[in-house]
Amino acid sequence: MPAFAESGGGGGAEPPLAESYLDLLRRGGGIAAGEGRAAAAVQERELPLIDIGCLLAGGGGDEARRAACADAMARAASEWGFFQVTNHGVGGALLERLRAEQARLFRLPFETKARAGLLNGSYRWGAPTATSLRHLSWSEAFHVPLASISGSACDFGELGSLSDRACRGVNRVMQEVADAMSRVAKAVAVALAGSLLMQGGPHHAAAAAAAAAAAFPAGCDETTCFLRLNRYPACPFAADTFGLVPHTDSDFLTVLWQDQVGGLQLMKDARWVAVKPHPDALIVNIGDLFQAWSNNRYKSVEHKVVANAKAERFSAAYFLCPSYDAPVGTCGEPSPYRTFTFGEYRRKVQEDVKRTGRKIGLPNFLKQQPQ
Repeated sequence: MPAFAESGGGGGAEPPLAESYLDLLRRGGGIAAGEGRAAAAVQERELPLIDIGCLLAGGGGDEARRAACADAMARAASEWGFFQVTNHGVGGALLERLRAEQARLFRLPFETKARAGLLNGSYRWGAPTATSLRHLSWSEAFHVPLASISGSACDFGELGSLSDRACRGVNRVMQEVADAMSRVAKAVAVALAGSLLMQGGPHHAAAAAAAAAAAFPAGCDETTCFLRLNRYPACPFAADTFGLVPHTDSDFLTVLWQDQVGGLQLMKDARWVAVKPHPDALIVNIGDLFQAWSNNRYKSVEHKVVANAKAERFSAAYFLCPSYDAPVGTCGEPSPYRTFTFGEYRRKVQEDVKRTGRKIGLPNFLKQQPQ
């Protein structure tokens, strides 16, 4: 039976995605000819694959190896905005536990997910304010502030001990995953920042890394970052439906684990390319704030998830974010961007989406506005 058959008010687990789709279709919000379909045929590509074991504690390796690793990531960040990392220290057994807990969490009744204080009320689904299928995401997620990952962040009401145990289980695994991905995110961010700050060649790598660690990531710690648990149900309207609409990330960088179903696509050389899943790798992508900090040397690239007609997909993303009042800063002057804080950036994105239906992002903060 298709997953969407359980949606709506009948006590099933699925969010009312099919109802949203059909309502938008009735209202004429479909994808018009020439706009491009969500699942249009694209070329599958393998992202650059980089071993980061030498960057992590106990990873070993000399200074030249660490500099070469940072250089490889910097090239990928400039050319792709995305790359894959191996020897990242996030164990396969831990990620399997996460997937199992995600599946159990998302199988809870939709009303429980949407109305209870589940994981600090972080549940999201689809795009309830969408006015077109271009804005509808066939997915559900828990977008959890790391500061709220604790047993007290759950409120199951009358559901009892079974759901309480489920909440404690997913909290424990989320904390372990967040800790592991945080180490990856900070090591990668510092290495990328050091690559920009390095002067005088590889023999100055240690000094550059020390400077980067002091300067970046500014104000990013366990109280400011997020972990997002994603589920993309099988979708009978896959050809016309996004799993996640095209967007760029509004953070410094994102560390993503995905299962082997596939569906992630990114913009490369003005064309969409499909990312081939790698069983042992995590994906890292540059966010808007890092593009600004790097003076556009690193690219925050538009990406999306396409819906799948037959299989559900799970993923988990760690977002490296500063505090709302932290200035984003720059790797060096002159910068094309005026000074702004993460909070100001978030507010402007939300205003633009509410006003125009789309994110404008970094162009709002250019010193010289495009004519």
